[in-house]
Amino acid sequence: MATTGSKTPPRKTTPRTKAPEKPAAKPAPPAKAAEVAVLRKKELIERVVARSGVKKKDAKPTIEAMLAVLGEALAAGEELNLQPLGKVMVKKTKELPNAKMMVCRIRQRNAVDEGKVVKTPT
Repeated sequence: MATTGSKTPPRKTTPRTKAPEKPAAKPAPPAKAAEVAVLRKKELIERVVARSGVKKKDAKPTIEAMLAVLGEALAAGEELNLQPLGKVMVKKTKELPNAKMMVCRIRQRNAVDEGKVVKTPT
């Protein structure tokens, strides 16, 4: 029995439509280290003096002692729970030739303002 060249029925095709083109989104350039605001000890002392009203000569030794105690506690691997700063936990430490590098996690609570939960400014 020989086939006589029967044709298969043509496929039903739907015309292809192009998907709407999305505008090319340019990724934001990564933040450079120079663009990040850094609070130095001098500025910290000035802000504390401005907020508390204490004289600079009285505030400076206290702030320096507090920073030394905080540094020693972190170096010893202690967790700090200092609200409103938050809870500071040392996650990893690495000894370097001239320093000790620590990776810390800070968890801050949200501030409550007139019954509304508001994020604290960072």
